[in-house]
Amino acid sequence: MDLRRLVYFVAVAEELHFGRAASRLAIAQPPLSRQIAQLESDLGVMLIDRSRSQIRLTQAGSVLLERARDVLERLDRTHREIKRIGEGFSGHLRVAFVGSATYGVLPNVIKAFRSAYPDVELALSAMNNAEQKRAVIQREIDIAVARPSLEDEELKSEPLLQEPLILALSDTSPLLEQQVTRLAALKAETFVLYPRKPRPSFADHILNICLEEGFIPKSQVLAQDYQTAISLVSVGVGIALVPKSVSQAERPGVAYRAYEGHNPGTALSLNYRRDNRMPHLFNFLKVAQDVMRRQRKP
Repeated sequence: MDLRRLVYFVAVAEELHFGRAASRLAIAQPPLSRQIAQLESDLGVMLIDRSRSQIRLTQAGSVLLERARDVLERLDRTHREIKRIGEGFSGHLRVAFVGSATYGVLPNVIKAFRSAYPDVELALSAMNNAEQKRAVIQREIDIAVARPSLEDEELKSEPLLQEPLILALSDTSPLLEQQVTRLAALKAETFVLYPRKPRPSFADHILNICLEEGFIPKSQVLAQDYQTAISLVSVGVGIALVPKSVSQAERPGVAYRAYEGHNPGTALSLNYRRDNRMPHLFNFLKVAQDVMRRQRKP
């Protein structure tokens, strides 16, 4: 059934006048009459009773009007829905992040994105860098919030945040009594490092910082993720070097302090496939950039 003829039929059925229907459709009356006649011929039924001075719908025409309105409304609704998905205002976006990214800027980005695009379903999951890399390459996620970034020729990485490192200590640690804590003076302390695997990782970044200060921690405890590491710190197992942003959220049993010594900091980045052109992704990137721009303003 020709959709254009359905549109023409609905106009005639609602106006019950070929002249007014033709004006409404912005076409001449003779072609409109021919299209309705062709529709009746295609269906093999009379839709409009023209035997009187004022036309009226037949029983078949009344049923078709009801069904045609429903079809056209569904088509219009589908068109609007597909257009919104195509523009990134609807649909879904899958974002994975490292555990330490849940502090600081990322929650603000998530909140701002949900506010700007409330009809986009945002699927969030925590993954380490290796899991993120596999998932984004295999198209299981759309964006990976990694620390510091994911390296692969299929991926593009955009910086999100650069921040210094700080010490995470048990709130009962004697180190809190010191005015200034030098990193080089901590070689006898137990360092809690994460992740345990795969390597190289953030753990190796911290070990390289210690090397720059002239030592390798004699005692090392490896945790699989940030949450486990900070839990070990809270019960006095050891100390950790962590991104400064994590200090924005209070954690029972944990205190944070700046330190003196080599501090190259750490970074968060947004990583995605180079061939991913979905508008939702670019909307997320734009929101993230806007959030960072606002945070940099004095």
